[in-house]
Amino acid sequence: MQKYILALDQGTTSSRAIVFDHEGRPVASSQHEYPQHFPQPGWVEHDALDIWHSQLACAREALQQARIDASRLAAIGIANQRETTVLWDRATGEPVARAIVWQDRRTADACDRLRAEGKAAFIQQHTGLEVDAYFSATKLQWLLEHVPGARVRAARGELAFGTVDSWLVYRLCGRHVTDAGNAARTMLFNIHTLRWDEELLALFDIPAALLPEVVASSETVGLAGKEWFGHAIPIAGIAGDQQAATFGQACHRKGLVKNTYGTGCFMLMHAGGKPPVSHNRLLSTVGWTVGGAIDYLLEGSVFMGGATVQWLRDGLGIIKASSDVEALATSVPDSGGVLLVPAFTGLGAPHWDQHARATIIGMTRGTTSAHIARAAVEAIAYQSAELLAAMQKDADCAVTEIRADGGAARNDLLMQFQADLLGVPVVRPRVLETTALGAAYLAGLAVGFWESVESIERQWQVEKRFEPAMDADRRAALMARWTRAVEHAKLWGSN
Repeated sequence: MQKYILALDQGTTSSRAIVFDHEGRPVASSQHEYPQHFPQPGWVEHDALDIWHSQLACAREALQQARIDASRLAAIGIANQRETTVLWDRATGEPVARAIVWQDRRTADACDRLRAEGKAAFIQQHTGLEVDAYFSATKLQWLLEHVPGARVRAARGELAFGTVDSWLVYRLCGRHVTDAGNAARTMLFNIHTLRWDEELLALFDIPAALLPEVVASSETVGLAGKEWFGHAIPIAGIAGDQQAATFGQACHRKGLVKNTYGTGCFMLMHAGGKPPVSHNRLLSTVGWTVGGAIDYLLEGSVFMGGATVQWLRDGLGIIKASSDVEALATSVPDSGGVLLVPAFTGLGAPHWDQHARATIIGMTRGTTSAHIARAAVEAIAYQSAELLAAMQKDADCAVTEIRADGGAARNDLLMQFQADLLGVPVVRPRVLETTALGAAYLAGLAVGFWESVESIERQWQVEKRFEPAMDADRRAALMARWTRAVEHAKLWGSN
């Protein structure tokens, strides 16, 4: 009887579940959006129970659509939005506050103070990360300080902290764990020793009793309870969404690069078996641990990718669905000189400016919604081009192509403009949902569903290849204009 893998892909704006067969093909899927909460400017929150209920509903629906019984599942793999911080009661399993999302900026001032105190270099040396409100440490610190009784209860071991992977595993099987890749995004984990860092815990005043056990990315950590799907299923793969996407894109060898075009954009390069050192404000992070081996990644993070298109839909109302943006943007030959810097939640790599704010510049009386839509699409590509420029300075190997995935990678206009700005081909795979696929692969390797990393590499196939068609002078001129626009966004935020 044929077996399958169920991948849970828990994202920033929606939860998704996909059933994969042995050839790595999606058999069925389900997706549910869930509420976003913005209680104050710069604050972004989720109800962790919304995350759980939406993810459980998706998983059940995907199994129904696949018309398979849960007994035919070999394993469950989990990929998750990273850095988002959940705090819950160990006894009841109930969250004690809303989760603070990775996009949230409420702790920007706390990060500024850490830099002013000269802590940035120490933190980077231990974690590979920039000091930024993006990561979990200051979010958890904020919760302990602002949720009544939380700090006392945490010290007594009554509360549990985790990123979303930990939260889902806890709900599914009652075990409190995370993998090294997710732990590396908390700003509390030492990427050299692969342990929670006692000096960082002291710096942020975080009780060790809160922390999950760190496990391999590919190992059976427990059984999803029979009550959820009618059959107990091994939970055997855990990875942050970007690590999972890199694994699903078969970037298993040093120098291979993928870029995910999701809510944010995340460019990751396989860096080998040792933590890379960035001199251009990129992140050094744990990729995954499989079979006793550890792989590291060099990463650049853009906070507003597809979320910029969502803003066009929800904030401006100039499109009804995110998929409408390509038709509107291609209705004009170019942006008419308009540039949109989507620093709605500050700027990520390579700028790390927490206080920059979104800017639209270059408008005239002739500017239309189509020009703004085109500028929004192009902004995604400009930000990613900055990442590759920094990555090529840091890397000791040439980048010959970028493997693209995520929802916005379906946009041919974006993919072609991206190839033009990068000056290297952009390759779109046949299976675009590589985040879920990576989680499935990690789970499948742990239970013998796939026999080796090499066997899953052979399943990766190209759907379309976008070759650069822009000359170097034009590329340089466009990037120079973009740099000027970014400086305006930074200046506005500094006032």
